[in-house]
Amino acid sequence: MAPQRENFKMLGKLGVIVLGMFAFGYALVPLYKAICEMTGINILALSDRQIPGATSQLPANTQVDASRSITVEFDANARGPWQFKPAMRTLQVHPGELATVMYEFQNVQARTMSAQAIPSYAPKQSAAHFNKLECFCFNQYTLAPGEKKQWPVAFVIDPKLPKDVTTITLSYTFFEVGGKTPAAPVALKAATAATTAAAAQIKPESGGV
Repeated sequence: MAPQRENFKMLGKLGVIVLGMFAFGYALVPLYKAICEMTGINILALSDRQIPGATSQLPANTQVDASRSITVEFDANARGPWQFKPAMRTLQVHPGELATVMYEFQNVQARTMSAQAIPSYAPKQSAAHFNKLECFCFNQYTLAPGEKKQWPVAFVIDPKLPKDVTTITLSYTFFEVGGKTPAAPVALKAATAATTAAAAQIKPESGGV
């Protein structure tokens, strides 16, 4: 009988502990509400910037050079009967600042076409400091007759851009392509043809016996 009595006592103690834990869990909610009413603050419902003592401003981006402004000019050229243009012609940005501009394209032909854009920069030295994070020039696109699209160009100008560069022109030329490689510019084709013709005129020397 003694062991059974000890077991009952142990079960009773465990039951009291379990009931106490449940009671404490239920008491947390009204206790939290009482603290919020006393302080007038609901910490869990506040963002980091709303907590008393926290800063009210976002930390400054130390990568942005606010002492300089660069004028970025956007240009668009289309090789073919379609419409291609930027949503804005110029934009003022600080080096290190993320900026986005939209380009609009429409296939005005009565047939489906595929095309890809090739970028160029002026002055040339700015190309190494013009970092594109997102650009439609990374891919080829196929548009149905009359289809219209808008594509973003997200970029950051490197703060290491030379001080004497205050204006950058970003120009895109849209080529129609039939495969994965854009058609070569006319100047490149002419140079290749001239090289081939010159090579054909050279005759190998015949050796003596």
